[in-house]
Amino acid sequence: MIEILIVAALVIWSAVVVFKKVFPQTSNSVFTSISNACARCGWSKLATWLKPAKVAGCGGSCGCSATEESTPQKEQVQAVKWK
Repeated sequence: MIEILIVAALVIWSAVVVFKKVFPQTSNSVFTSISNACARCGWSKLATWLKPAKVAGCGGSCGCSATEESTPQKEQVQAVKWK
């Protein structure tokens, strides 16, 4: 019985992660509405846990950052000199 609950929890968690990755805008709106419903019921900790994080950068999930800093420079590879 416990094994079934553990497997079910893992499957549900995996489905939520995939839902967030594949449909980011839809998942943000779904989790925001669930968070608002929990806040109305008085479950503030659950509401803050479910609330999606603010999008940084352009908001297009392209990986750009919100700051204007340039990308860090790669270290120069030095040749090894054997003596």
